[in-house]
Amino acid sequence: HEEQIERGFWLGATPVTQAFFESIMATNPSRFSSPERPVESLSWNDAMIFIERTNALVRGLDLRFPTEIEWEYACRAGTTTATYAGDLEILGERDAPRLDAIAWYGGNSGVGWDLERGTDSRGWLGKQFQHERAGTRSVGLKKANAWGLQDMLGNVWEWCENPAKGGKASRVFRGGSWNGLARFLRAACRNWHS
Repeated sequence: HEEQIERGFWLGATPVTQAFFESIMATNPSRFSSPERPVESLSWNDAMIFIERTNALVRGLDLRFPTEIEWEYACRAGTTTATYAGDLEILGERDAPRLDAIAWYGGNSGVGWDLERGTDSRGWLGKQFQHERAGTRSVGLKKANAWGLQDMLGNVWEWCENPAKGGKASRVFRGGSWNGLARFLRAACRNWHS
């Protein structure tokens, strides 16, 4: 179905890094600790506090999460396919070669043993590349969409402003993540968390 975007909006070129988050909040909840990796393991309430504190630092700043419609519009960047790089051919649960250039997901997020708290991924089925440990990666390493946005798909799920199913108890997030199945890394895919 089609919906309208009622006002202009801007998005950061990448997800918020742990370094930026920590500079505002003086703490870092992330499991995969590294300054250039995206902040993760973040509750909706903590994310809202981060936005409020960031807005308080710059007069007139009005940061917020994108709505689902804004997020999908920005992710697609003028395309109509499953991803901004084209449609997906899914060869296994975590095997969709088209994602390699644009997203970190369960098929290509192997980190070796250098990431101290990497997740054991030996039992993951249908991986595109064999790896024993997996986790997030530094932001901005994958190809941007036509509008210069990176990591819209994969690496970490991204919160959206609107609640899921009309209630405030559940919040929508989009984009898939570093451990995600290939089918979740599509512009139209949505998920929610209570």
